[in-house]
Amino acid sequence: MVEVCEYSDSLGRKPFRVWVRHLDPSSRDRIEAAILRIKHGNFSQVKGLGGGLLEYRLHFGLGYRIYCGREGQALVVLLVGGTKAGQHRDIKKARAMWRDYKNRGSRQGGMT
Repeated sequence: MVEVCEYSDSLGRKPFRVWVRHLDPSSRDRIEAAILRIKHGNFSQVKGLGGGLLEYRLHFGLGYRIYCGREGQALVVLLVGGTKAGQHRDIKKARAMWRDYKNRGSRQGGMT
């Protein structure tokens, strides 16, 4: 099993959770199913973006994306989500969050 947790910024905000809460229930269920697949080690829809940053592509609706970081083989940190249309902007946000997570000492801060 892979541990999956959420990134928290220095103020305790959780961007991934905020994003998911704004989705319709059907999309939210499909996102949760994707996270469950990650927990079981299924990374078949994941594309590496470099430096441990990953993009999980979901092929439904608006082309949802989950941006996360992978630390070793056993930990995935959910950063933020988005759609195909906002992909470039969302990748920039995810890179900044991943940098912040790494700078704050990984497991010592930046996740819950």
